[in-house]
Amino acid sequence: MSFDVAIVGGSFAGLSAALQLARARRRVAVFDTGLRRNRFAAASHGFLAQDGRPPGEIAAQAREQLLRYPTVQWIDAAVSGIAGEADAFEVQAGGRTWPARRIVLATGVSDGLPAIPGLQERWGRHVFHCPYCHGYELDEGRIGVIAVGPVSLHQALLLPEWGRVTFLLNGAFQPGEDDLRELSARGVAVEAAPILAIEGEARVVLEGGRVEDFAGLFVASRTEPASPVAQQMGCALDESPLGRCVRTGPMKDTSVPGVFACGDLARAAGNVALAVGDGAMAGAAVHRSLMFGPG
Repeated sequence: MSFDVAIVGGSFAGLSAALQLARARRRVAVFDTGLRRNRFAAASHGFLAQDGRPPGEIAAQAREQLLRYPTVQWIDAAVSGIAGEADAFEVQAGGRTWPARRIVLATGVSDGLPAIPGLQERWGRHVFHCPYCHGYELDEGRIGVIAVGPVSLHQALLLPEWGRVTFLLNGAFQPGEDDLRELSARGVAVEAAPILAIEGEARVVLEGGRVEDFAGLFVASRTEPASPVAQQMGCALDESPLGRCVRTGPMKDTSVPGVFACGDLARAAGNVALAVGDGAMAGAAVHRSLMFGPG
């Protein structure tokens, strides 16, 4: 079967893009592996009318609504490669080749975390990266910010809006005199001792055996595209302080004609609401591209 659009990734951005195209009665294939970036989080926050709801429930309901449109096909398979060009792409997935005129990349990103024992297991539950998503629930308690580099200074300066902050340097960043003055002005304590492990919910064990208990911990993850498909296709990437993302224009078009990208894959930082907005823009832009050409 030939499709107008193949969407690689069926999380929030991909679902939103697919919905716009389905409502334009276009033939859409969504390829998905079920590995949403926020699958570790118990609740999603900051998305209108869905605040506090488990993200898996939101995604499942969105998929159910999308699949009511008869022109949409859901394919539970990872895309291993995409060949061809606009109007004649070939998507390799699940041991088959699927023809498509346009491509939407919505694969999301993976989060690289510092190698601290116990940190990965608490990611999304007691260790976070976005205070707008998870800060309020910490109830103005003690917050630890684990440094990974200079980008962590901004995080430490931002988080006093949500609680009493300790900046855990962990040998990854050394504040200068001006930095220390800024931190002091924001009421941020600085802890230089290396971290040995994270225990309990958000208990930090420091070198020498000292223990600090926090309501939650924040760390700036290093992001990379969750799939190599964008790089394989030759899409230009941008480097940000938080990692790499696919470069797009205002209409979510990439550097490769006929290929669009949206969601966390195509922005330096994001959340569910932004992913849904990006997907809506990408879906509408792809529809126009099908009518008027890839540009």
